[in-house]
Amino acid sequence: MCPSAAAAISGFDALVEAARSCRACLAMEGRRRVLSHANGDPAARVLFLAEAPGRLGGELTGVPLSADQSGRRFERLLGLAGLTREEIFITNAALCNPRDAQGRNRTPSRRELANCAGWLAATLSAINPAVVVTLGATALAALGRLQPHGLTLRHAVGQALQWDGRWLYPLYHPSPRAGLSRPYAQQDEDFRRLGAWLRGCDQQLWVTGSGS
Repeated sequence: MCPSAAAAISGFDALVEAARSCRACLAMEGRRRVLSHANGDPAARVLFLAEAPGRLGGELTGVPLSADQSGRRFERLLGLAGLTREEIFITNAALCNPRDAQGRNRTPSRRELANCAGWLAATLSAINPAVVVTLGATALAALGRLQPHGLTLRHAVGQALQWDGRWLYPLYHPSPRAGLSRPYAQQDEDFRRLGAWLRGCDQQLWVTGSGS
């Protein structure tokens, strides 16, 4: 293992332990903090950022975007991009599963996202990806709270953009609901183009977007 990879793992392990003790959101008490080596490779060059763990997905499995409908769609879309989970890292703007009064998944509140902003910043620092792929408007907005970018998903989707010393590539969330905003066929093409762009990145581009 190279020294940089070893340092990334060491720093990430400390972050995981710290996140486990977080009690900032009373509504999340008893929920899993979905941050561990099950999220992916701590030395990954590509990080996917989604919204929050699903009740039937990450909350149960400890693996972001797995097991539920969004997870199954993401697995297929990842394949279209020519990527595997082993070579990427996946996290969420909110580390815990937010639910409504009926126990259903809900969008994280502004307060919950603010409470998790420090964990997101620390994760980006620990992983230090060259490329951040946001999945959905909530994830894109979460990055904007760390470092303003002025982007909206509708206008920025599928574009490789510079953000805070990294490459930012906004895409729609793999949730079935996203099909109402962007046709599934177009989302398939978005992931194919992401894969083609990543494969076409030369060494200089990766260095430019390394965040180092």
